[in-house]
Amino acid sequence: MKTKKQSALFRLIGYTRPYAPLIVISFIASILSVAVSILIPLMTGYAIDEMIGKGAVNFDKVFKYIYIIAAMIAVGAIAQWTLSASVNSLTCKTVRNIRNQLFEHINNLPLKYIDTQRQGDIIARISSDIDQVSEGLLQGFTQLFSGVLTIGATLGILFYLNWIIALVVLVLTPLSLFVAAFITKRSHKTFAAQAVKRGEVSGYVEEIFTGRNLIQAFCQEDICQEDFEQLNKELYTCGFKSQFYGALINPCTRFVNNLVYASVGVVGALISLWAGAPKDLPIGLLSTCLTYANQYTKPFNEITGVITEIQSAVAASRRIFALLDQEVEVSDAQNETLTQCDGSLNIDNVYFSYVPEKPLIQGLNLRVKQGQKIAIVGPTGCGKTTLINLLMRFYDVNDGSIYMSGKDIRKITRNSLRDNYGMVLQESWLFEGSIKDNIAYGKQDATLEEIMQAAKLAGADDFIEKFPDKYDTLLTENGDNISQGQRQLLCIARIMLTHPPMLILDEATSSIDTRTEMKIQEAFYRIMQGRTSFIVAHRLSTIRSCDVILVMKDGNIIEQGNHEDLLAKRGFYYELYNSQFSAQ
Repeated sequence: MKTKKQSALFRLIGYTRPYAPLIVISFIASILSVAVSILIPLMTGYAIDEMIGKGAVNFDKVFKYIYIIAAMIAVGAIAQWTLSASVNSLTCKTVRNIRNQLFEHINNLPLKYIDTQRQGDIIARISSDIDQVSEGLLQGFTQLFSGVLTIGATLGILFYLNWIIALVVLVLTPLSLFVAAFITKRSHKTFAAQAVKRGEVSGYVEEIFTGRNLIQAFCQEDICQEDFEQLNKELYTCGFKSQFYGALINPCTRFVNNLVYASVGVVGALISLWAGAPKDLPIGLLSTCLTYANQYTKPFNEITGVITEIQSAVAASRRIFALLDQEVEVSDAQNETLTQCDGSLNIDNVYFSYVPEKPLIQGLNLRVKQGQKIAIVGPTGCGKTTLINLLMRFYDVNDGSIYMSGKDIRKITRNSLRDNYGMVLQESWLFEGSIKDNIAYGKQDATLEEIMQAAKLAGADDFIEKFPDKYDTLLTENGDNISQGQRQLLCIARIMLTHPPMLILDEATSSIDTRTEMKIQEAFYRIMQGRTSFIVAHRLSTIRSCDVILVMKDGNIIEQGNHEDLLAKRGFYYELYNSQFSAQ
């Protein structure tokens, strides 16, 4: 059975399969590069042997070996460049595919997963964790291609030159491997902990940056600093341990490698002296063997030197694959596409809870006719937003059914279901781009005239026309360079442009001043004509003209009727209404 570490590594390797030609090119370039690095010391040794003895220099052969060495150096340089280029290309393309797949996977994850995760941690997985994988893959491929070939070829030629020296090298090799394996086994846990802690720090920074205004308003900067320093201290501890273990590998293996080099020198000298004849182990070949001993151990140094990056990449990849292994929304490709929507909606005996031990909506029933304006009111946590999530299929009901135009929404594709809704939320969302592009987000092919008309209906044209660039004015991320009320007006204009048959307004005017709210209400009345509308509101003054007001408490509709009828009942709605207008 494979360990998690092995599974992650094999999965990473699996992403390189589409680029088999690059792998072949890298392998060929590695062979050429290693062959050159193996042959150059041999040619150098032969050249040295042609210069032994007073007046016995064979210039013809010496220059011949020099020319051969020069040609090999040129071939080796080209091979090394080809290896680096192909490995870089392989790594970049592989990481690009992983990042694309990860982003696509996040788009298909159910909302319940996104709601339970820290956004900063998810961002860290698609950014810094993938960067760690990129660095680890690049180092790993380069070292594995050339290092393994160098070790095998060097050991083979050492046996060819002198089997005794080769045995000395071979006997001492396991010592180097044992040292590296001993340290690596104990460092893997620290690298995994470092990757997790890095995600926590990213999540905390993103959380604090998002709420920086409130933090300053409540004078909590010092507490935030203390919390961050604690997280940063924990990250430092994990990082220090992982780097400490990683730093131990290289000097330990270098010590063993130097021991190999010294042993080859001593044994080679003894062989020359014991044989009594230089021809048994000439000086040039002894020099070559020493070079090979050093060359043989060098790949071990290089491979162990990048174990830090490789282990960090494996730890990061496990976090990436943990996200990729999260179950996506159940495919609805076989479902029916809703092409005609009359605006009617039926909710039959619906049960839903986010967690089984905390029931929320229980036995909910509702009949909505075409064109009705349905207001949903109630205290915080009563299930208003949850009901909207169920209507949009952000969550599926646990039991019961919801029908749109007579069709069970679980048998309708999510896209065709959501295309029939226009949704304006309490929290406005704008992207970095022009005002024009933000309004046209739901209708990419909209003309400027249509965009301007939607802005007028929403009452946004007044402030837009005051900007020098008008509709071409660039907004910063989330529209931070305009006011909250202006951001909400643009979101309302965006939904007005699409003219959907059904509307959902979730506290859509909560961030708008009273004067602007009056203008927005007039625009809403116009756009809601003939359309089924759901209005979630805390400010009861905005829903007095609705056809039906649903009063929710603890996941149930406890009262239902229009404004006058509910006031006449003197029930829960009456209490809510009077609590808001008692001063008046």
